[in-house]
Amino acid sequence: MSRLTVIGAGYVGLVTAACMAEIGHDVVGMDVDVERVRLLNEGHVPIYEPGLAELIEKNRERLTFTSDPIAAYREGEFIYVCVDTPPTYSGDADLSRVWQVIANLPPEDGHRVLVTKSTVPVGTGAAIQAELARRGYEHVAYASNPEFLREGTAIQDFLTPDRVVVGSDAPGIAERAAALYDPLGVTVLTTDVASAEMIKYASNAFLATKISFINEIANVCEVTGADVRTVAHGMGLDRRIGPHFLQAGIGYGGSCFPKDVSALKQLAGNSGYHFQLLTAVLEVNELQKRRVVGKLKRHLGDSLRGLRVALLGLSFKPNTDDIREASSIVLASRLLAEGVDVVAFDPVAVENTKAVLPTIGYADSAMEALEGADACVLVTEWPEFVHLDWARAKETMRRPVIIDGRNALDGKTLLGLGFTYEGVGVPITAA
Repeated sequence: MSRLTVIGAGYVGLVTAACMAEIGHDVVGMDVDVERVRLLNEGHVPIYEPGLAELIEKNRERLTFTSDPIAAYREGEFIYVCVDTPPTYSGDADLSRVWQVIANLPPEDGHRVLVTKSTVPVGTGAAIQAELARRGYEHVAYASNPEFLREGTAIQDFLTPDRVVVGSDAPGIAERAAALYDPLGVTVLTTDVASAEMIKYASNAFLATKISFINEIANVCEVTGADVRTVAHGMGLDRRIGPHFLQAGIGYGGSCFPKDVSALKQLAGNSGYHFQLLTAVLEVNELQKRRVVGKLKRHLGDSLRGLRVALLGLSFKPNTDDIREASSIVLASRLLAEGVDVVAFDPVAVENTKAVLPTIGYADSAMEALEGADACVLVTEWPEFVHLDWARAKETMRRPVIIDGRNALDGKTLLGLGFTYEGVGVPITAA
C-alpha cells in the first residue's frame, strides 16, 4: 500500500482521505484551517455526509490530519489536490488555491506524484506541468484524477464507482496512480491529462443538460395536460436515453453542476467558441427556480405581500448540508422581494443558510414551519417531508396550498385531504 497526502479537508478531500484509508493506504490530510484540523483530530467532522464520521473514526490508525504543509508533503508518495475551485465573477474557475498547493511543494525530497482531484479547466494540468518544469521539479510527476462524487452518497460513489479516470502525459504515471484503486476492482480509464480534465466537465454538463431538458418538457406538459412523470418513464425505457437525471423539479444546484457548466461555457468562450447549448441549460435552470412564484400567485392571488410561505428543505439535495447554488436561496430571495413572510426548515442545513439568508424565519421542525402558513413549497425531498403527517399539517396551515417542487409527494392523497396541490409538469387533477 502507498502513502498519500490529501490537501484540502472539504467534501472531496475528506471523502478521498477516508476512503483511501479504508482501502488500506496511509493518509495524511492537510488543511490550512487550523480549527478544522483540530476538530477532525478530536473526532468532529465539520461537514454533513452520511457515514463519513464513522469511516474516519474506523480508520484512525491509517488517517491523520495536520495544518503543517511541510509535514504533510514529506509524508506523501502521492499528493492529492482536493482544494476548492469556486467560480469567479467572470465565470472562470478560481485556481488560486490550486496554485498555492504548487507553491508549497518542497524542493527535491524524493519522487512524488502530484494528483489533481479538484475540478479544473482543461489546460490547467499543462500549465502546472510547465510550472513544475520551470522550477526544475523533475522529482514531481503529474496526473489528473477527477472526482465523480455525489454529495449524500459520496462514500458509496468512491468505493463502488462506475469508473475511475486517471490522466497523465508522462509514461507510466497514470498506471501508477491507477494502481492505488486496485483494491476496488473497478474499471480504470487511463488517458492524457487534457482528456481526463474534459471528461469531468463534459460529464457534469451532460447531466445538467438532461435536467434542464426534462424541466423544459415539464413546463410544456403543464400547458398540454401531459404528465412529465409518465413522459420521463417512457423516455427512460429507451436504452439510448436511460432513466437517470430525468426527474423534473425546480432546478439543479450544488457545488458541481452550476460551477462546472459555467466554467465549461466560459472555457469555450475564451477560445472563441460560443457554446449555445450550455447557455440555454443555464438559463432554463435559473428560470425554473423562479417559476414557483408564479404558481403561488395562481393559487394565492397576484399580490403575495404579507402572506406566510413555508419552505421545506434548504440544502440543494437530501443527505447534505450544502446550500451552494441551492434553489431555496433564489426562491427565498424572490419571495422576500414580493413581501412574503418566509419561514423555512431543513434537517441539517439551517445553520449554513442563516449566514446567507439572515432575514427569513427558521423553524425547529417541519410542522412548526407550516403553522399558520398560507402555502408550503417542498424544495428538498428529504424523506421526513415525504412521510410527514400531512393530515395534521393541513389543520395547522392557514391555507392548505402545496407546491411540490420535486414531485416527491403523493398528490392524490393530498388532494383527498383537501389540499390544493401542484407539482412540476404534473396535471393537478391527475396528481
